[in-house]
Order: sequence, then structure tokens, then C-alpha cells
Amino acid sequence: MEYTSSGAAAAAGFSELFADLVRCETRLYNALSDRLRARHGIVTSQYEFLAYLRDHPGCRVADLAAEFAIGVGATSKGIDRLEKQGWAVRRPNPADRRSSLLALTEDGARLVEEADRTFTDGLAELLGGALDGPALTAVAQAFSTLRTALERDQIGTPTG
Repeated sequence: MEYTSSGAAAAAGFSELFADLVRCETRLYNALSDRLRARHGIVTSQYEFLAYLRDHPGCRVADLAAEFAIGVGATSKGIDRLEKQGWAVRRPNPADRRSSLLALTEDGARLVEEADRTFTDGLAELLGGALDGPALTAVAQAFSTLRTALERDQIGTPTG
């Protein structure tokens, strides 16, 4: 189906595209959560937070919230859960007493390194099993372009 921005056919096409995007994301997220839970006792959202903390040491809750386009409150609760498990810590932010800097603990760093292979192998299996190399490259480029446009225009950013 070709997508254009006018007419009833386009509206139906965009609705189908939206349904496909959301359902694919949900199914991939759930499948990865099942694997991560079975092998490491975490779910996809926890893995993503841990990986972000590993890759962005000293980030703040607000940084995580912006990256994942979720509210600061929900992000803070997610970090609370990681802290409770002993995988992350909050440290005072010397530049801003209202915020904390986040870091992985040794256990958190070990966990995310172990979970990396489960996550990447799972994605490779799930995506590679359905899409050949050129199709996967095209999808990746399309999503990157769409994400860049949405983020540039601050579309879908939570207000609270």
C-alpha cells in the first residue's frame, strides 16, 4: 500500500500502519520481557533503564524520562525499583541540589552485561526471522527518520 497524506484511503492506510507499528512494538517488547524475565529476572523496561545508566553514567531521572518519552514520576518509580534490587543508586548532584545523579552498582553493571546477549540475540532472532537484510535496513532507516522528526518537533513528549 502506498501512503499519501490525502483522502479516505490514506486515512485507512495510516490507521493500518499505526496498528501494525503498535502491535509489532508490543509483541516484540513482550517477547523480550519473557526472555529477560526467564533468564535474568528483569523485564524489558528494567533492561532499558539499566543499559541507559551504563551508557550514560551520571545521568538524571529527567534524562531517562526524556529519552524514553515517559513522565518523570514513572521514571523515578522505575529507578526506585532498581535501587530496591541493589542495581542502581542515586547520588547527590553537586550542580543541582534538587536532582540526583544515577549510577549502576556492581550488581547492576553485571546484570546488564549478562542481559545484553539475551536482548540482542532475541532481537536478532525476532527481527531477522521475519525480515531479510535489505528489508531490515529499510525499516531501521524509516524508524530512525520518523523518530528524529518526532523528537525534533517534541511530539509525544509527556507534559507531566
